[in-house]
Amino acid sequence: MKIKTKTFSGLAARRVGFLGVVGLACLAALAAFSKEAPKLSVSDRELDRSVRGASYANVIKRVTPSVVTIESTRTIKVRQFRHPFMDDPAFRRFFGPELDSGQMGPRKAEGLGSGVIVTEDGYILTNNHVVEGADEDGVKIILSDGKTEYEAKVVGRDPRTDVAVLKVDAAKKLPAMTLGDSDKLEVGDVVLAVGNPFGIGQSVSSGIISALSRGFGILGRQGYEDFIQTDASINQGNSGGALVDAEGRLIGLNQSIASPSGANAGVGFAIPINLVRSVMERLVADGKITRGYLGVSLQPLTPDLADAFNLPPDTSGALVGGVQPGTPAAQAGLNAGDVIVEFNGKKVTDSAHLRIMVAQTPPKTAVNFNVLRDGKARSFKVTLAELPEDLMARNSDEAFDGSASANVALLDGVELEDLDAETRRRYGVPARIRGALVTKIAEDSKAIEAGLRPGDVIIQVEKQPVKTVAEATELINAAKGKRVVLLVFNQSGGLSGTRYLSVPTGSK
Repeated sequence: MKIKTKTFSGLAARRVGFLGVVGLACLAALAAFSKEAPKLSVSDRELDRSVRGASYANVIKRVTPSVVTIESTRTIKVRQFRHPFMDDPAFRRFFGPELDSGQMGPRKAEGLGSGVIVTEDGYILTNNHVVEGADEDGVKIILSDGKTEYEAKVVGRDPRTDVAVLKVDAAKKLPAMTLGDSDKLEVGDVVLAVGNPFGIGQSVSSGIISALSRGFGILGRQGYEDFIQTDASINQGNSGGALVDAEGRLIGLNQSIASPSGANAGVGFAIPINLVRSVMERLVADGKITRGYLGVSLQPLTPDLADAFNLPPDTSGALVGGVQPGTPAAQAGLNAGDVIVEFNGKKVTDSAHLRIMVAQTPPKTAVNFNVLRDGKARSFKVTLAELPEDLMARNSDEAFDGSASANVALLDGVELEDLDAETRRRYGVPARIRGALVTKIAEDSKAIEAGLRPGDVIIQVEKQPVKTVAEATELINAAKGKRVVLLVFNQSGGLSGTRYLSVPTGSK
């Protein structure tokens, strides 16, 4: 048998030989590459979440069932467009009277926020602005599962702290969150913000406490603000949600943000839970808020004022700008110029801090004050009254006639005028107030930088009472040093009171 063979031409043989060489080279390269491949260390073990800071998953699993979504419905009236044809009787007969939309018509508006379950029997905390104006049956809460819903009753609201308390009747115990102690927080503590931002569903963001005892001014002059500042993301829909510490304890209610664009910029605010708790307890017990009342006007103790009162520059406390007659403070013997440094055993950091502590204390409670008067320590015991609803000073029919006016040499750009019936009426100065009325201040003067304003009444100069422009001018021009301490009265924005100012003397 002959075996057939096939031979390659010389070219074909060379091609095959070349490809063989290339193939061998590739195999060698692959072999070399495989030798240089990195040796990876791979662990598929689940994260050890017991290591502090490694994960907050366990905390989040524990707290998120306590955070709910709140939907509120309110009825508002809007004036709709009225076409001129509506006044044509034929037009109205043809289309019917129901098309007459010139009247105020009702419209439903919906709001979205968050809340926190704090008792197993259904008490829920949220912000007042989440449910304010809601219809009687217009508040609904949705549990974290996104399915379970309850109608909620508004137990009470407090606009001055932006706190509201809701109650639901559930057939089973609800997952209540444990409350922490917000007085023990420190800047730098890790916090988690839980809520329902933009209605996308429950979300958690993390951050730290950036600052404490912030007063942002969004609740107005009559509000009580002692906010926790955090960089944990807070957005629309997070209002009323939980701010918890690293152990999952509720330490605040998310309230608002500061942002030039309206979006989260890392500056968020939460109401401390101790303040929220005190409001809740009174709303549940009485259905309304009653606050302690001392009867003083308070102001910050600035370094200039501390120096004027011969106090160390690092002194912390609240300066009493004035004492209202017949109030607990007056009966106890507190005076304008006293610096309150301790309230019921707690150190007073500033005037805002003291104002909140007094307001949180129930009326008829006996409290102790430690003050500095003329640099010396003194103690007082005061029984607080109930904060009146209306604290505006009312003018009487009594008039104090006067017509003198003058420029004050050492307060450049300041013009004073004696009080008379007309100026009292124009500036809202009560008849009981005696002093020199500030009528004009140069916009670039040192006095306006120090806080003096047109409408202020100078009632003391260097702790000496004055009743006329002549007396005030004489004492101011006789003052020694680079500053003069004034006690002034002012009534603006529905509030009245006295405050101290340390005003630079000399030309601007």
